[in-house]
Amino acid sequence: MTETLVAVDGGEVWADDSGGAGRPVVLLHPGVGDSRIWDCLLPALTPKYRVIRYDARGFGRSAAPGVKFSLLRDLVAVLGHFGVERAAFVGCSQGGASALGLAIGEPSRVSALVLLCPGVPGAPALDEAKNTPREGELEPAFSRAVEAGDVDGLAGVMQRAWGKSGTSPEVMEQLRSAARAILSGGGLKKADAPVFGRLEETTVPSALLVGDADYPPLVEANKQAAAMIPGCEFTVVPGMDHFPPLREPGLVIATITKTLDRAGW
Repeated sequence: MTETLVAVDGGEVWADDSGGAGRPVVLLHPGVGDSRIWDCLLPALTPKYRVIRYDARGFGRSAAPGVKFSLLRDLVAVLGHFGVERAAFVGCSQGGASALGLAIGEPSRVSALVLLCPGVPGAPALDEAKNTPREGELEPAFSRAVEAGDVDGLAGVMQRAWGKSGTSPEVMEQLRSAARAILSGGGLKKADAPVFGRLEETTVPSALLVGDADYPPLVEANKQAAAMIPGCEFTVVPGMDHFPPLREPGLVIATITKTLDRAGW
């Protein structure tokens, strides 16, 4: 493993490259955690693939942003740093949104997509949810934690929204990382272009996996997205929430392997 800092517009991000002669696979973490969410998968992936992962600005080992930034532009910068012209992408939640953005904006760079409860920019179900209150008391509790700069309190609120399959030390540490990112500059992240209306342009081998215990509007958006992506293999996992790599690592590995095999990767 080679750890390094990669220059991005107005900042740096921490990144890790397993090296080796295998074809590149890029792991993109969710907005409710950081790149450590992939730790339990690395022993199964690195013997066969060159695995690259990194922490988005403000998450994990990456510094907080100091300027407005685009997650998609940062992804392109990381690929350029490592000299990767084409790769398979595994994106969870926020990371899935970036993977879809690249697949549609620069399709020659993407050989396969594995989408784990992905954000789908422009999905009507998610856009409509933004205009409705969060579940019960979560919105006021979220706002109070942000105003107080309370990392643990904010992580607890997010656990109730996104971690409905239960708490664990690994899940809570992921959520604390997300809370620190929100408090240190989450407002500087620029929205990338919507992709929902162009999903039929995604022609590489793809799989989408979501749990039925996840956020209901996201589950609906994922069902619609999977139906629009040609040939997408869609799986709904009973009882799983927004942390597939931690909840169902074996299933995630099997989905990655099968999809990359379909791509000849």
